[in-house]
Amino acid sequence: MEAFRAKEIADSPDAITVSYFGVPVFIEHVNVGAGTARIHPMATPEEEQTVPVEVLEEEFNDESDVSFV
Repeated sequence: MEAFRAKEIADSPDAITVSYFGVPVFIEHVNVGAGTARIHPMATPEEEQTVPVEVLEEEFNDESDVSFV
């Protein structure tokens, strides 16, 4: 993930699913200049850590209400 996208997610009021090596996390803060994010796992908010943003992955819902022919 790019730092600017991570910042958009952190600043968004919407719940956007992000994972850190498969673990769903919440982005607390993004340092765009350093390319890092302060995160914590959704299940254990006390386990906060700073990681490179490029290891974060935005999860997309593959389900769609529109069918393509």
